[in-house]
Amino acid sequence: MYVDRQLKKNLLEMFKKFPVISITGPRQSGKTTFIRNTFPDFEYINLERLDILSLIKEDPIGFLSSRPHPVIFDEAQKYPELFSFVQVISDQRRTAGQYILLGSQSFLLNEHINQTLAGRISINKLLPFDVTEISNFSEINVNELIWKGGYPRIYDFEIPPEDFYPSYIQTYIERDIRTLKNIGDLHAFATFTGLCAGRIGQLLNLSSIANDAGVSVNTAKSWISILEASYIITLLRPYYKNVNKRLIKSPKLYFVDTGLACSLLRINTPEMINTHYLKGSLFENLIISDLIKQIEHRGRNVKLYFWRESNGVEIDCIIEKDADPLMSLEIKAGQSYNKDYVQNLKAFRKLGLNEQSFLIYQGDQYGKINDAELIPWSYYHKFIDRIFK
Repeated sequence: MYVDRQLKKNLLEMFKKFPVISITGPRQSGKTTFIRNTFPDFEYINLERLDILSLIKEDPIGFLSSRPHPVIFDEAQKYPELFSFVQVISDQRRTAGQYILLGSQSFLLNEHINQTLAGRISINKLLPFDVTEISNFSEINVNELIWKGGYPRIYDFEIPPEDFYPSYIQTYIERDIRTLKNIGDLHAFATFTGLCAGRIGQLLNLSSIANDAGVSVNTAKSWISILEASYIITLLRPYYKNVNKRLIKSPKLYFVDTGLACSLLRINTPEMINTHYLKGSLFENLIISDLIKQIEHRGRNVKLYFWRESNGVEIDCIIEKDADPLMSLEIKAGQSYNKDYVQNLKAFRKLGLNEQSFLIYQGDQYGKINDAELIPWSYYHKFIDRIFK
């Protein structure tokens, strides 16, 4: 059953302003289904079809000129030279809403966009389902939601995560990685990806992960860039603006989708999360990754950071929205409130940078304690509404 995605509202607005729209995102995030349901009357062209690709290459300008209606090009990175011809035709027609470019390999697609379509294109991301796109998400057990993740096919076709993710990972490594960079040892890369899953919520230590993976630091740095650019991981940067204390400037590592992380961690059932050493980190990853998804899908200019002093005092998430005061957020997997949960929030408030402090946890108590607002998981959707109001 098709579910309307949150990106639709922003996409329709951008389509009225720009001649070209691009949508990138990880494989199987629902880009093709979403765009064909949003624009059912547009001509759809998949550049993975070699016969069509050959036809376009014979006469790109003639091909594009003969299309009077808007055109969707899927897997647009398969023919990057097309972007130059799209620029020529769109400049001639001087109207909004001419072309939609879909692609799963973000840095290949964006590299060519930056070279040819700067100023003419609206760049968008469609990630796996954010939690508000999942029916009755607040009634779903949190561990089940972490374990399942947000890839649409799991919900559309009721595919067990233990069947979906191993195949997804294999396809990603054997198909996408081979085309992105010349990696000789795919097994080593797969091992490296699994090691990243064991470090979610931690400061990125390239030397440590390189040593464990048996690769050089430069290789580890390159592979981290690949995982980030292909929407497997995301790096949360530290907040240090206007703070005089020396801060740790390494980013923290999270996965774009917790279901994929669980598969790499060999978590085969939701119940296994309860006793897993990364239980707290997985819940933290769920919230951080969902906030990122909400920002991208709503097309909002909201920035996320973390705050950490050199003595280890840390805030899980700092939310920066336009000129508004910062929001500080702590994320705890515990089901009972503990006064220690808000100690770092109190320390951050003393800096005078924020007016709102929040604690998201798995308990059921809602209210305000020590100037921090307690947000139970069942109220998470209301917290989201407040951020993006």
